[in-house]
Amino acid sequence: MSKFILKSLLKGIFLICLTGGMVISSQANTSADETQTGQAVFEVLASEIALQRGEAGLAYSTYMEMARQYKDPRLAQRAMEIGIAGGSPNLALQAAQTWDALSPPNQTKPQEVLITLLALSNRWSDIVKPSIALLAQQSPTQQENTLLQLQALLGKAKDESEALRAFYSIASTVKLSPKEPGLLYTYAMSAEKVGRIDVMEKTLREILRKNPNDANSLNALGYSLADRNVKLSEALTLVSKAHQLSPQDGFILDSLGWVNFRLGKNALALEQLQQAYQMKPEADIAAHTGEVLWVMNRRAEAEEMWRQGQKLDANNATLKDTLKRLKPDWSNSDQAAKGVWDGRFAVKVTGLTESQNQGESGGFTLTQDELKDILEIRNPVGGSLAKITITPGEATLERDGQIVTAIDTDTLIQNTLGLPLPARGLSNWLRGEIRPGSEASVERNNRGQVSKISQDGWNMVYTWGNNNRLEKLIMTRSSNVGSIDIRLVFDNPNE
Repeated sequence: MSKFILKSLLKGIFLICLTGGMVISSQANTSADETQTGQAVFEVLASEIALQRGEAGLAYSTYMEMARQYKDPRLAQRAMEIGIAGGSPNLALQAAQTWDALSPPNQTKPQEVLITLLALSNRWSDIVKPSIALLAQQSPTQQENTLLQLQALLGKAKDESEALRAFYSIASTVKLSPKEPGLLYTYAMSAEKVGRIDVMEKTLREILRKNPNDANSLNALGYSLADRNVKLSEALTLVSKAHQLSPQDGFILDSLGWVNFRLGKNALALEQLQQAYQMKPEADIAAHTGEVLWVMNRRAEAEEMWRQGQKLDANNATLKDTLKRLKPDWSNSDQAAKGVWDGRFAVKVTGLTESQNQGESGGFTLTQDELKDILEIRNPVGGSLAKITITPGEATLERDGQIVTAIDTDTLIQNTLGLPLPARGLSNWLRGEIRPGSEASVERNNRGQVSKISQDGWNMVYTWGNNNRLEKLIMTRSSNVGSIDIRLVFDNPNE
């Protein structure tokens, strides 16, 4: 290392200590490679010192700037590691994307890490393209390992249907080995989610040819036939065998009850479904049990069973489909996705320390039109604080003439306004509905009105007025900054 570079490094360290960790840009601007290398070493060292001083955000930003400036994937990799260590998955993901973009095509590790972070961030639709590119570079054994890793990540998905659809798009690009029946089974379930019933049935039958006592495949195939109301005799044979193999499996007993319901044996079906629900209280089983009760003209019992199902998971696809078809009086599944809400809000944050306590208040107007929500936030005297436009794939925030775009709406508002205001799903919640795409529980009062929803970490308590109008909504949650309490009072509830 030249004396010039060493002197620059020592000066840089001294300045960093004096300025509390701020990175000081070099004044040198020569074309010598040696000088450029010295500047890079200085910036790396400055970032690591900032990291040791607890200033992870500064270190991350510096590494990202350097990665783009020097086109060096190792710097982006280091930024990603800082993001992970700092508990910032969104920052880690951004760095992983840069790492992958800067890396040579034959290096697969960045792609593997990027795919994992996308899965852990529940961005399954974004996984498809890099996963297919990765599989194209791999041997059959490597492809199998990659798919097994993706299969393991499916268990962490908030929206299982979305994850399985992505898995099918990826796995269908390669030839699956029959040596991995578990992988074939997941592929079959993913095919069902995209409507490829033919692929699902063919794959399950292939598994059963190799292993005729595979209880999961027996159950899945039998249930699929019964649910489509076809080949009911074969469906009964398949599910009965699965039940003999796994008599304590509540899901298999649910399938057996559903087959018998399709065969018109309502009393037997109800007995089996109620027993299945006792063994495994799940929204799917509650949906089936309620439907049998409904057909038997035991409507009050059916509705109570569906309410129990909504407490377990109101976003369950089977339950939602059942309510949409049978339409109990309190179901609002056909309500038009349009509305306007106008009112006032008060936010109180009780922090982990007294210095973290804060409170804010103001006004808001939320306008929903099909798949677009527009949320306008005002200060207490009516001045505009921000305008947020939310669509399924993006959120934009306008403030002081500037526009900021992000995928995560709530993080965007928190980072820009400093207020922990929920925006994603707010139009659903104001209707007394759950947001599609993540687990949720719903409780109802004796009139069938929603009294409480729990979703995305928020607990929401509803107060309804005359004509089924929402008068007040209290939203609470715990977070890494403390407890959050938001109170919404409506001047114009969904006119």
